[in-house]
Amino acid sequence: MKPANYWIESLHLMPHPEGGYFSETYRSVESITQNGLPDRFPGPRSISTAIYFLLEKNQFSALHRIRSDEIWHFYAGDSLQVHIIELNGDYTLKRLGKDPGNGESFQVTVSAGCWFGATVAVPGAYALVGCTVAPGFDFADFELANRQNLIQTFPFHKDLIESLTSPS
Repeated sequence: MKPANYWIESLHLMPHPEGGYFSETYRSVESITQNGLPDRFPGPRSISTAIYFLLEKNQFSALHRIRSDEIWHFYAGDSLQVHIIELNGDYTLKRLGKDPGNGESFQVTVSAGCWFGATVAVPGAYALVGCTVAPGFDFADFELANRQNLIQTFPFHKDLIESLTSPS
C-alpha cells in the first residue's frame, strides 16, 4: 500500500478547512439557476462537483454541513468512518471501505443539511476517498460546526461533537 504522502503529492492535495487534504477534480461548466434550485440556495450552482479527500493518522474531518447531498467514494488506504447527525438528531455511523463483509461500502451518501464528519477507522492509517456533490459545492453552502451551539442542540451527542470539533 502506498503511503499517504504519495497521494498528497501525486494528486496535488492541499489542506482542507475541515481537516485533511483535498483537490477539486471536477466542476460542471453548466449551472443551475437560482430559480431552478430549492430555496436554501442563495444563488446559482454548478450542476455537480467532485474532489479527492484524504485523512491521515489521527486527523478528523470536523463536523460540518452543506446544502447539497454528498456522495463519498472509497479509493485507497484503510476504511473511513462517516459520522452523521441526522436532521432529527439521530446518529448514524457509515463505514466507507473495501470490505462489505465488515459492514463497509464503496459509497456512502450524506443527505443535505445533516451534520457530518469523518475519522480513519484504524488510528495511524489513512483513507483516500472522493466526494461528489450535487448541486455542486460552493463554500457559501459550507458551515463548520460551532462546538457549543451544536452541543446545545444535540446534548446527547456531546462526546461525538467534542471529538469532531475545535474548542473555539
